Amino acid sequence: MGKPLVAILSGAGISTDSGIPDYRGPNGLWRRDPEAEKLVTYDAYMADPEVRRRSWLMRRDVGALAAEPNAAHVAVAELERAGIPVRVLTQNVDGLHQRAGLSARKVLELHGTALETSCTRCHARAPMQEALDRVGAGEPDPACRGCGGILKPATVMFGQALDPVVLGQALAVAKGCSVFVAVGTSLQVQPAAALAGVAADHGARLIVVNAEPTPYDDRADEVVREPIGTALPALLRRLAAGG
Repeated sequence: MGKPLVAILSGAGISTDSGIPDYRGPNGLWRRDPEAEKLVTYDAYMADPEVRRRSWLMRRDVGALAAEPNAAHVAVAELERAGIPVRVLTQNVDGLHQRAGLSARKVLELHGTALETSCTRCHARAPMQEALDRVGAGEPDPACRGCGGILKPATVMFGQALDPVVLGQALAVAKGCSVFVAVGTSLQVQPAAALAGVAADHGARLIVVNAEPTPYDDRADEVVREPIGTALPALLRRLAAGG
């Protein structure tokens, strides 16, 4: 009999130690600057060149491309190396799970990736760094080099639907796992948040690791409030040891 599958739903809180701000936490981006939400809202982004200009500057200044994995990302990769079947369902777009050494095929990026751009007209993909270099060279709103269409990060913006194939794969993981760890996520953004409930409904042990209360805490078998950078490595070591 194989080892039980551990599913990890990761949100922005797992990457704050890497210098990437979260959105809804006490010091989150939306609380500090409510206008910033427009910068990642599809309709506003497509309709207003000024929103796009500010969005490119935000992307440049957040520095996600330069961020390094932290202890929590490394701990997830080490769990896989310990021989535990792992699947990561991430709401993050920073690619830090993969950079920490977790196999790319074990990571489902529910909200896409900020490491690439996508043309909204021809759907061509290109490295994000190319667009940021153009912004740095004086292009405030770089267009697709192929067709002239509006470029956006290859992420799922507010107002866009998740990729149904990726979501279907995530649902299958949630239904099939033995342990479901929700870490650094407010569990407020649907449909990703609902994966915690799906896992619990199908008999998984639900563990929530988050500084703030979530709507799924009352369904969890365990709730951890300690800082993620130390709490998650300790938890995953315990799971690897069969605890």
